Order: sequence, then C-alpha cells, then structure tokens
Amino acid sequence: MEDHPSEGSEDVGSAEYQRPPAEIRFAGELERLRENDTGPKPPGWALSLTAAQRFIVGDDALGVRRKFVGDTALIDRALVTLATSRGLMLVGEPGTAKSLLSELIAAAVSGTSTLTIQGGAATTEDQIKYSWNYALLVSEGPSTRSLVPAPLLTGMAEGKVVRFEEITRCPLEVQDSLLSPLSDRVLAIPELSRAAAGGNGTAPSHGGQSADAMVFARDGFNIIATANTRDRGVNEMSAALKRRFNFETVFPIADFATELDLVEQEARRLLEHSGVEVAPRRDVLEVLVTVFRELRNATTAEGRAMDRLSAVMSTAEAVSVAHQVGVRGWFLRGEAGGAADIVECLAGTAAKDSPEDLARLRRYLEQQAPRRDGEQWSALHAARKLLPG
Repeated sequence: MEDHPSEGSEDVGSAEYQRPPAEIRFAGELERLRENDTGPKPPGWALSLTAAQRFIVGDDALGVRRKFVGDTALIDRALVTLATSRGLMLVGEPGTAKSLLSELIAAAVSGTSTLTIQGGAATTEDQIKYSWNYALLVSEGPSTRSLVPAPLLTGMAEGKVVRFEEITRCPLEVQDSLLSPLSDRVLAIPELSRAAAGGNGTAPSHGGQSADAMVFARDGFNIIATANTRDRGVNEMSAALKRRFNFETVFPIADFATELDLVEQEARRLLEHSGVEVAPRRDVLEVLVTVFRELRNATTAEGRAMDRLSAVMSTAEAVSVAHQVGVRGWFLRGEAGGAADIVECLAGTAAKDSPEDLARLRRYLEQQAPRRDGEQWSALHAARKLLPG
C-alpha cells in the first residue's frame, strides 16, 4: 500500500511534495520518540527497538499514529533481524504494504529511508554499489573524486539501512552482488586498489574505516529487501543469498472492518491532497471493500464460490479505486461519488492481466450484486452496463 495517514501539521515544508519520505512526513513523531526514548539502542540505531516499534504501530501517549496495519509480532521480528547480521526479506502478495513497512523501519532505525534500490530487469551492479564520474575518470583516472556512491556503498559507509525493492526482478548475478556486503560486511572497489598500486589514486574514505580500497560497514548498516510472491520463478534467489536473509511474510488484512477503516482513512487523505472537498461515503466504501475482498478470495462473505480474478485485488488497489471514485464524483459532478463510479474505475483495475478478468467482473456484478440489500448495491448492479466490451 502506498502509505498511511500522516499528521499534516508536522511538516509545513513538505506540503508541495506529492509524497515526502517517512522521515519528513513523520518528523515530529520521530523527534518525540527520540526525546522520550529510554530503551537500549543497538549500535548505530537512531531509536531503540521499542521506540521503533511504537513509531510503526502507534503510541497514543506521544501522539504517534499507527502507520501499518498488520501483525505486531512481525514488526518485532523484523526489527530484531535488523539488529543482527542477517538481512530482512519481506515477501507477500502485491499491495500488502511491504514497501511501506520497509520505509517505516528504515526511517525509524536510520533516520532516512531514501537509500533505495529499485529492482528490475535493467538493474545493474553500478546502480547498487557505485559508478563513476566519467569526465573525472578520464582526466584523473579512478579516484575518490571520480567515484559516485550508490545506495549500498553509502549505507555501508554511513551505517544506514539500505532498501532493495523487488529484488527477485533483478538478474541473479546482480542479486548476488549482496553476498559479500551481507556476509563479510565489506565492499571492495578494485579499480581504486589498482589505481593506488599504480600511483594514480588513493584508498577510499567514505566516512567509514577503509583500507586498500575496501569500504567496511559501520554499525547500523543492514539491508531490507522486498519480493512479491507472484514474482517467484522470475529470478529465484540463490541458496547462498537466501541464507543471508531472514524471511517474513506480510499477509493481506484479514478483518473486514479493519480493511474498511484503512481504505476510508487513506482515501480521505488522498482526496484532501487532490483538492476534493467532500469526504468519501462510508456506504460506497463498504461496497468497494466487499467487492475487492470477494474477488480476491474467490468466495463471497456468505461462502459462495466464485471466479477468482488473476489481477491483484489488494487493499492498495482498493485505496486507489476509492481515490478515483472521489475524484470522479467531485470534479465531474460536485459530489462524493457512488457505486456507478466504482464500476467505471474497476475496469482498469480488473482487466490488467487477462481479458477474461473483465468477463469475470461482469459475472460478479450480474450474479452477486443483486443478492445484496442496499441502495449502493442496487446502483452497482445497474451500472454493470458501464463496463467496456
């Protein structure tokens, strides 16, 4: 999921940004937690484990809001993992807030969440470790002046948490570039070593202990990686790399009321940011969340089996559709949006992966919506003709 509500009064300077990082959005909360933090801190950490946990799950006494809806025990295990020599791997279905959780943890542990590597088929080792300023490289040869640190080198040198998003979308040889940093806590820069041997450069000194072009990790460094279970088999991790991570599964929200509250909370925040002056309607969101849960689970709330969509019908997608519904209603008609808007917005969500999904969605609207009572369910059924095709 994109993120959870922030306290708008915390950071006036972040108002012009669409989505500032967690350490900016929640700067006031982090400061209050630091001021009241009496627990023992692992070496290099900005907060103790207990304060970091409260930053994520909330602390009413300090005015810290809950930002992640999930198992508190999972958060405890994740923080404990980062205090050891193992990396943390968050896996789960798309849209279960793995990226949000990694961002919040990094902000709490290191005070920054922006040392991020976005995995993909085109990701290279240069984007993970370091690259070069080629103008200086040509004129001076390899040197610390011509070296351009990437997130991994910076995180090791400064003792910060590095986030690696969608790691299994990277080629195996790129993934395995993490082996030495995770096991030996060192990153070699062989170009500098060769330059020093030839008298053309010096050993690096990126804020940390170094010798012979070796950057040694400072206290506080670790790696949080994320991977979608739907991507398994794309580029399966090597056994050697798996041994260097503790795996934690982030599950979808099980409780209907909790998911509904979260979707309402997030939709309200996004709509306010989009200039929508009316709040989302609760009855419309109840229909939306029910539709998403039933299409996701391939069963109705009453236990009737139905077709499962191949598209991701996650809580994050539900928030996105709720946002679209509110924008359509307000800017097109000056109202909050209704069930007909849900149908208009669902087509782009449900038909991403397979044209059959659109037919499954149509069958749902034709067969399941009439079984429900209420004005919005009747409107949802009547709007089924708005689906394309």
